[in-house]
Amino acid sequence: TPPPPPSLSFRGCRWESEAPRPGPHARSRAQSRTPCSSRGDRPNSHGAPVILVEAQLIDTMAHFDTEYQRLEASYNDSPPGEEDLMVHVPEGSKSPWHHIENLDLFFSRVYNLHQKNGFTCMLISEIFELMQFIFVVAFTTFLISCVDYDILFANKLVNHSQHSTDPVKVTLPDAFLPPSECSARIQANGFLLSVLVIAGVFWIHRLIKFIYNICCYWEIHSFYINALKIPMSNLPYYTWQEVQARIVQIQKEHQICIHKKELTELDVYHRILRFKNYMVAMVNKSLLPVRFHLPLLGDTVFYTRGLKYNFELIFFWGPGSLFENEWSLKAEYKRGSNRLELAEKLGTRILWIGIANFLLCPLILIWQILYAFFSYTEILKREPGSLGARRWSLYGRLYLRHFNELDHELHARLSRGYKPASKYMNSFTSPLLTVLAKNVGFFAGSILAVLIALTVYDEDVLTVQHILTTLTLLGLVVTVARSFIPDEHMVWCPEQLLQCVLAHIHYIPDHWQGNAHKSETREEMAQLFQYKAVFILEELLSPIVTPFLLIFALRAKALDIVDFFRNFSVEVVGVGDICSFAQLDIRNHGNPQWLSQGRTEASVYQQAENGKTELSLVHFAITNPRWQPPPESSLFIGHLKEKVQQDAAHAPPAQRLLAEAPFSTSLLSDEGPGAMPDALLASVLAHPILAAQAERHLPSRPGSTASAAASILASLSCSQLPRRSCPPPGENSVYRSDSTLLGDSVAPPESSQAPLTRSVVLSEFASAEMSLHAIYMHELHQQQQQQQLPAPSPAPFQSSAQAQAGSTRPSLGGWEEEEEEDKEASQEREKH
Repeated sequence: TPPPPPSLSFRGCRWESEAPRPGPHARSRAQSRTPCSSRGDRPNSHGAPVILVEAQLIDTMAHFDTEYQRLEASYNDSPPGEEDLMVHVPEGSKSPWHHIENLDLFFSRVYNLHQKNGFTCMLISEIFELMQFIFVVAFTTFLISCVDYDILFANKLVNHSQHSTDPVKVTLPDAFLPPSECSARIQANGFLLSVLVIAGVFWIHRLIKFIYNICCYWEIHSFYINALKIPMSNLPYYTWQEVQARIVQIQKEHQICIHKKELTELDVYHRILRFKNYMVAMVNKSLLPVRFHLPLLGDTVFYTRGLKYNFELIFFWGPGSLFENEWSLKAEYKRGSNRLELAEKLGTRILWIGIANFLLCPLILIWQILYAFFSYTEILKREPGSLGARRWSLYGRLYLRHFNELDHELHARLSRGYKPASKYMNSFTSPLLTVLAKNVGFFAGSILAVLIALTVYDEDVLTVQHILTTLTLLGLVVTVARSFIPDEHMVWCPEQLLQCVLAHIHYIPDHWQGNAHKSETREEMAQLFQYKAVFILEELLSPIVTPFLLIFALRAKALDIVDFFRNFSVEVVGVGDICSFAQLDIRNHGNPQWLSQGRTEASVYQQAENGKTELSLVHFAITNPRWQPPPESSLFIGHLKEKVQQDAAHAPPAQRLLAEAPFSTSLLSDEGPGAMPDALLASVLAHPILAAQAERHLPSRPGSTASAAASILASLSCSQLPRRSCPPPGENSVYRSDSTLLGDSVAPPESSQAPLTRSVVLSEFASAEMSLHAIYMHELHQQQQQQQLPAPSPAPFQSSAQAQAGSTRPSLGGWEEEEEEDKEASQEREKH
């Protein structure tokens, strides 16, 4: 490579002019001579890397009316000496994957191919999606224009016999119109023709996109086979962590990214989740207009697939979006001097997109209705109660998602929490609805039983008009009524059930603690864990509601959105512009209420809500044990481990806690591969109850959930998983202990254990470890909040010791009532 001209200097992977422009932070840049997928760091006046985009003077920002504050980059994940590096490889030794220009798209395709279980499965799935679209359009057109419903409904007689006295027998083809008549009816319907033209253009667009994606994914197919050495037949048996480890390893050989010698796990996550991290941060900071207060419905959340698509279209990849490409925020959005003009421009763009949604509303609504009809009618006929089942809402998936959490990790975590969440929601019953449901079910069931008995006696009953419709509707009424009748053997313990939910979802609002028995908590939980029928209804209403939300709600937040992307975007070498929350930086985004006191410099507006930064950091460190966190985050993890050891010293031994585990294991999940990790969680959740029961005999026994969680966490170590690929001593791990808790009972001998089974076991234990940390950190957060509140004065008939004991006692619904009854019974016996 020839040396640069004297007036240019090399920065990252660009030639830059050293001639300064006016202003303390101004610089000019020549056209890049080497294509680069992201920007390198630029040195500041002291030569240190600055990864915050376009730093502004503090006094310049002082007069702006914005709640977001300027951030400073806390660290650079590049090794020392590599901040201004571009690796040069001779032409003859370059591999086909040297210097991939768009690493975001490349890593996303590698991840998608892994999640779709290989190239063949992905290809067949894409082909069937194209066929499904053609089927819906063609079948709907056929039903509208090519069926004679008078014959189908027996309003018109058709007799193929030569004798009029012969019985009439109508076949299904008799109701079909001839092709010529069918074609004439289609041509006469102008609206149908316009819909077919639009559908044809859309399908051709999808076909072209399909062909392009197949060509691109064939390259990914070759990358798996030749670079990663993973054949497609074995890909379903590899975890993503194993695939990612090979990607990080081959960086030295293939130089996928030319301006970093080494890739880290966080680099890969940042590129795959660049835009999703922004969406998680905006929900965490309550920036997106998805929560509303309606007159009759109260506080509601409306977030659908259509609204999500429009948000991403406006912010990230649509024409005129805030990003100029997949990895770089537009330069004008990095400067605060023209924020008002940018907000007005963004508001105008939101207005036009809202108008476009309004104009396309009829077509989108028709498609939504048809797709819902074809998708759910058969399920509703086969399982009438399926619409009464619950699912995690789209808003809940954003609210509960960690920063830097991939789709399959989120799905696995929420799937583990599905049963506890269902049990918690089903524990709330209405006595009035129960009485009504029992009686309605009795009347409908009685009529249904008589009709079924008559049908069994004589099948000619089925020929009676509308008899099948009556049987179907009665069966549906009985099923719906039965769903409102609670299980008579159910035990009322909402606090413990909510703790089981927290163990898996990791996030709940502070005011839920101690209020799990209230209907307000259940209603807020229903916003995260909604009925499937509510989900379908929201999707059907989405084409109508979305234009109004964009025009009136989102457009009003244009200035806040511009400020958010300017203040919470940082530029990282080898990665590009990312959401600063995704750096898992305790110093800039930590919350003092979540064990970050003294380690964070973040203001109230810079802090992530609900401990999102701290819990995301712990989750990422557990999921990727070889990752090296930044210094402040390492100090936080070290402080967390010290706190665990301190609390474990005053807690019961872990072996005793595990002996108590069967008490509540059934609340978590059924027996299976995760039975042993579930036993760890059950031991923590059951301990406060058993400690309260033993309080009369062992008054000094600790009954805190936090102490039980600390005891289990302190006892966990790599030695308990002898087959686990432990990181070297110098690498990061959230916890370390010399004690062995489970020994060889965790996994069968290696000779009889398949690699996939071993990976599943390790994944289950990593999930259990994160669940324990979530419970432990939430308990410490609640204790810290209680310490900051003024202590209530004890009642006149209570001593201070009794008041303290009563305040620390767990409130567990029916469990507490049984304890009070036991106390009263013992007092009566003492009197006699």
